[in-house]
Amino acid sequence: MHGGAWDIPAEAVSDCRAGIRDALAAGWGVLSAGGSALDAVESAIVELEEASAFDAGIGSHLNRDGYVQLDAIVMEGATLEAGSVAATEHIRNPIRLARRVLENSEHMMLVGAGAELFAKEQGFPLCSLEELILERERTAWRRCVEGNHLSEFHFSHQHGTVGAVAMDANGRIAAGTSTGGTCCKFPGRVGDSPLIGCGCYADAEAGGVSTTGWGEAIMKIVMAKTAADLLGAGKSPREAAQACVELLARRAKGFGGLILLDRQGNPGFAFNTPHMAFGYSAEGGEFVVQP
Repeated sequence: MHGGAWDIPAEAVSDCRAGIRDALAAGWGVLSAGGSALDAVESAIVELEEASAFDAGIGSHLNRDGYVQLDAIVMEGATLEAGSVAATEHIRNPIRLARRVLENSEHMMLVGAGAELFAKEQGFPLCSLEELILERERTAWRRCVEGNHLSEFHFSHQHGTVGAVAMDANGRIAAGTSTGGTCCKFPGRVGDSPLIGCGCYADAEAGGVSTTGWGEAIMKIVMAKTAADLLGAGKSPREAAQACVELLARRAKGFGGLILLDRQGNPGFAFNTPHMAFGYSAEGGEFVVQP
């Protein structure tokens, strides 16, 4: 799983590591108990949405008008079914609502008021706008509005998206991604994160992928599907991830990273930013966490 590819300041490293480790523990706990990859991905991402160190759920950046709009997707590799929500304003854990769309909607993606109407009809809890806003992000937003729009005002600026990929004991693969988007974004802006093939992809015949970074660039190369296609063509997880990051820089002039598992459950990752917060469960259940 990852907590975004960005220039992580020294004071944020410990919080990022703790968040990634807690998310790994949540996901691995599901898998160790015989749970599904889909359940593990959802549980892990909820932990990251609840951790204030990341640009997802609580702690997300405010948009141009001073409130939070959240996006998320989850995908299951055997069926290629996916559920996605975008530009939600009253959903504390959008990955849970995306899962509900996957399971209970004839559609694959719902946005804005429609996504929240679906949530209400499903008996899904809504929250207030204020519940999603940290004072840290409100202060950063004010500084951007009153002066120059600078990355130094934020923990993660454009690259704090979170995501997870899992394979369960039955060999099923799932992936998910969740984000608050870019700071001071135009209301209604949707980046790569909730778009199938861009921010997330899972295919039992190839593997699972979650991306992070500059969404407008990632969309140009459909990075998650590109990575899955490379896995399907026989590239190793490391080769596929590195090829995608190189393509992102060369063709889209973009920055970011990705995590992935191939269909045997082997992990891979790459990024072209100074850091990427990520971790995985190695042989024997040992957690590897970076930075």
